[in-house]
Amino acid sequence: MNSGDIDFMRSALELAEQAQAAGEVPVGAVVVKNGAIIGRGYNCPISAADPTAHAEVMALRDAAQHLRNYRLADCTLYVTLEPCAMCVGAIFHARVARLVFGAPDPKTGACGSVIDLPQEIRLNHHMQVTGNVLAEEGSRRLKQFFAERRKIDNGAGR
Repeated sequence: MNSGDIDFMRSALELAEQAQAAGEVPVGAVVVKNGAIIGRGYNCPISAADPTAHAEVMALRDAAQHLRNYRLADCTLYVTLEPCAMCVGAIFHARVARLVFGAPDPKTGACGSVIDLPQEIRLNHHMQVTGNVLAEEGSRRLKQFFAERRKIDNGAGR
C-alpha cells in the first residue's frame, strides 16, 4: 500500500455513498493515472437495468472515455469491495496495472476470497493486487445497507 491508497479509497467510498443514496448496493470505484482520478463509478445495475453496471465497470468505462482508449495501462483501480469474476475479467481486458480493494467478499470475491483470478498463471494478464484498504469502512456500509434492506423486505420498514 502506498500513501495515496487511503485518499483514493476514500474517494471510492464517497461514490459508494452515492450508490446507497440511489438504492443500489453501496460500492464505489475510481481509476487513477499519474496521481489523478480519471474515472469514477458506483453500482447502478438496478437503475440502469444492466447486470454489468458494477462500480468497477462503470469506472473503467469512464476512464476509457477520458483517455479515449480501452487500454488503461499504468492505471490503478480502487474499489470498496473485492471484485467479482466479471469485474476481474473487465479489469484484465483493460490491462489495469494495479487493483486496490477494500472489503473482502466471501460470497463472490474473485481476488482471493472465493477464487483468485489475478493469481491464475494461465491467464494472459497479471496485475498487482492490494486488499483490505479501509476494509472496515466499506464492510460496515455494506452490512448496514443489507440490514436495512432486510427490515424493508420483512415488513419492518413499512
